[in-house]
Amino acid sequence: MSEKKMYGENRRDQILLWLKKNRQPLTGKELANRTNVSRQVIVQDMSILKAKNHPIIATSNGYLYMQSEKAVKEQRLIACKHDPSHAIDELFTLVDFGVTVINVIVEHPMYGEITASLHFTTRQEVQQFSEQLNQTKASLLSELTNGVHLHTIEAETSKQLDDAIAALKTKGYLLED
Repeated sequence: MSEKKMYGENRRDQILLWLKKNRQPLTGKELANRTNVSRQVIVQDMSILKAKNHPIIATSNGYLYMQSEKAVKEQRLIACKHDPSHAIDELFTLVDFGVTVINVIVEHPMYGEITASLHFTTRQEVQQFSEQLNQTKASLLSELTNGVHLHTIEAETSKQLDDAIAALKTKGYLLED
């Protein structure tokens, strides 16, 4: 086995250890700095690790290793509709009730269902997402569907989910009949 290949395997093993230890996402840039390689090498490493069935997801805040949860959490799919200016408040509202926003889903007329992993649990993660949106001038997925989108949300209890959903309803963010 060549030195270069061995280094790649060792690097990927180290990346797996770091991801498993952290409950918060690690960015490609951070992993590149830790391993003294380019961000593109990290992207390739992640593809290799995913191909080997490691449960790694890429979120807007970095890479997460999906730990197997021992405790079963309550989960719901909610339908929302609002203009882009309310997106961050919607996310803040959910995490303020102890809810994790797993993803956002839109139904695109050309591509069908498009899902983006979020895994936001804290205001800090939502704030980082907001800053990235502003820096990159990127559009929200919900802008493709006139504000209509779905979120998979989860929490420790049904009451947390019920309370968060009620708060979204009060703010007019839920898509209703």
